[in-house]
Amino acid sequence: MRWDELTSTQLAAAVAADPALVALVPVGATEQHGPHLPVGTDTVIATAVAEAAAGGDGPSVVVLPAISYGASQFHGTDLAGTVAFSGADTADRAYQVARACLDSGVRRILFVNGHVGNTAPLWLACDRFRRAHPDGRIGVMQWWELTPEIAATATADAVDWHANAAETSIMLALRPELVDTDRFAEADDPDRTDGLVFRYSVAQVSTNGVTGHPSRASKELGLALWRDIVTAARDVVARARAEQPPLP
Repeated sequence: MRWDELTSTQLAAAVAADPALVALVPVGATEQHGPHLPVGTDTVIATAVAEAAAGGDGPSVVVLPAISYGASQFHGTDLAGTVAFSGADTADRAYQVARACLDSGVRRILFVNGHVGNTAPLWLACDRFRRAHPDGRIGVMQWWELTPEIAATATADAVDWHANAAETSIMLALRPELVDTDRFAEADDPDRTDGLVFRYSVAQVSTNGVTGHPSRASKELGLALWRDIVTAARDVVARARAEQPPLP
């Protein structure tokens, strides 16, 4: 089910019929993704993961419209396309969405994150939510860490990856018309963050906004990775419906 395609009456009925209804909130970003990927890549992937994860449970899961702006200010202004919130603003907006879900009776909420920079803000939102609403359930699902195998593929060409082979392959599988394959030759840029103590802006670690080797991407790799992501995401959602605190 899609939240924005239901009437208020239909949503209320769905919640009444299934108290374990899970709300999936895709959280992406609008930021430069090198010369070959669209600035909406993180939102495209987060939304696709949420919709695919919901597909296995039908009316027991509802997918909200994506939060399409995230914590991306570290991408700077050297490369066009980034429209970003601060980390604090990202955390607040995520919390407000979760609280609104609770206002509509949904008590199990899962952020489906598509942007690594959102990780800390989303956990801050979860911590705020838990303190304010201890009877609610809230968490974060990130495609790149769903299984050790997925994590290994995501980081195969760069630990601090961005617009790399894995992300590009997923986009080739999901939205190939948005990928500029003619720019692959100039898109590769190595991971320069190994061993660094401090965090730096993108302009200080990448020449073109990429960290990794998108020239190694393929639709075949993307489809295989996507199958693994969908299987793992559906398992997370199924467990989210039934999960109770380990201690009362």
